[in-house]
Amino acid sequence: MDFTFTEEQQAATEAAKAVFAGAAPDAVPSPALTPGAVADDFDRPLWAKLAGADLLSLLLDPAHGGAGLDPIALCLVLRESAKVLARVPLLETSAVALAVQRYGTKELAEELLPRVGRGELVLTAAAHGRTGHDPAPLAVTARRPDHDEWVLDGVQTVVPWAQHADRIAVPAHTGEGRTVLALIPRDRTGVTLTDQVSTSGELLAEVRLDSVRTAPHETITDEAAWEWLHALLTTGTCAQALGIGEHVLAMSAEYTSQREQFGFPVATFQAVAVQAADRYIDLRAMEATLWQAAWRLSTGGGGGGAGGALPLAGDVAVAKIWASDGVRRTVQTAQHLHGGFGADTDYPLHRYHAWAKQLELSLGPAAAHEEALGDLLAAHPLG
Repeated sequence: MDFTFTEEQQAATEAAKAVFAGAAPDAVPSPALTPGAVADDFDRPLWAKLAGADLLSLLLDPAHGGAGLDPIALCLVLRESAKVLARVPLLETSAVALAVQRYGTKELAEELLPRVGRGELVLTAAAHGRTGHDPAPLAVTARRPDHDEWVLDGVQTVVPWAQHADRIAVPAHTGEGRTVLALIPRDRTGVTLTDQVSTSGELLAEVRLDSVRTAPHETITDEAAWEWLHALLTTGTCAQALGIGEHVLAMSAEYTSQREQFGFPVATFQAVAVQAADRYIDLRAMEATLWQAAWRLSTGGGGGGAGGALPLAGDVAVAKIWASDGVRRTVQTAQHLHGGFGADTDYPLHRYHAWAKQLELSLGPAAAHEEALGDLLAAHPLG
């Protein structure tokens, strides 16, 4: 495993920094001050800038107008987006598009992917199931009564950006115990959206499917598709958590260097320095485990590797455990070190705390991934 980024990956990072340089976290509404959702729509002007910088086509093959890069490049861009709390469906659209490219039909790829790269199409995924605690495919049934179209019934909850997505990737289980992944238009007959609001104040949706029909080319039947998409979505949240944590620690360093008590900057006090050092260690562990998971995704993932290595899911679980616990500890320490400013809902730190809590719980908190990791270790003993 080589953690040195390629020239193309570094170029993607620089392009992302340039695009997000104009996005101000101060402009992101505070969920504590805004009734309901913080906004009716995502940041369309920023979305257009991402498309103009070719960052929406980053992972697409050149045949679809893309650069052909890998999930590592996506995670580099997501880290930069989180530093400014960018309100765009970058993770969901990119992840679903890459799943379509890897596992979907040629017809579906040609229909969707060029438009995704141009910023004309928004994609999202229903990844939390009905309760957020059970596997998402179990929340929806898929049947094929005439051996042509698939018919889906069920409910998926807390689907991000669903009100604005052109297609929703919905995993479902068949009567044979298989998992299929359907790319459903938001306005398809039988689809009902009910507004929900996230911890960060963003608008989510409960998606109810009542005998929703999907054409064969809209449904991916390769069972590996959902497992891989779920792993990429989870790894992407780890990249966002890292970006938030890094920015929040920088905010704390700047504040404690300027805030004085007894004639000295509080950053020089041992108690403050030790807490900041502990959070720096958290961030480095978050970073190392993130790149391990992203590297596994970029090199194919799948089952256990040489020498009895754990499957891809094991690396993703480790990354999410560190991301969930690490980002929580980092924002809590930041609020403590900021004193009264840490509790001020007008100060940007409050927004970062809300986003961090949302990412901590999204796609499973640390405890859920620790349990999953334990099951993997029991099934794949190392040694």
